[in-house]
Amino acid sequence: MSADQLTTTITDLYRSLGDRQAFDAHLHPDLTFWESDADGLLSGLGALDDLRDRRATRAAGPPPLSVAPEHLHADAWGDTGLVRYVLRARFADARPDECFRVTDVLRREAGTWRIVHHHAEAVR
Repeated sequence: MSADQLTTTITDLYRSLGDRQAFDAHLHPDLTFWESDADGLLSGLGALDDLRDRRATRAAGPPPLSVAPEHLHADAWGDTGLVRYVLRARFADARPDECFRVTDVLRREAGTWRIVHHHAEAVR
């Protein structure tokens, strides 16, 4: 059951993309994260907001039509969960899909799973 809850959490996360408050509700405020376009380990929602703002200033073309996780594999051990997946962004123009290998570590607090660590690597 917990593995299903974890995959639902990740699927819901990306369904809420574009609604920062709803998206961030899936994240622990003190999360740490690695991203391909960041120089080092980042920590906290403030650092995530800074990264989002930098991405917005250098974005080329319209945003993706969809961003969705694929090939999800989840495991849970008590109140700790691990989800691995491919994240695919699809575009309406001639740009090819962008794919990332992602690993998320989640913690269940008060019955809610939230991401405490996110690691995304662009697949080239």
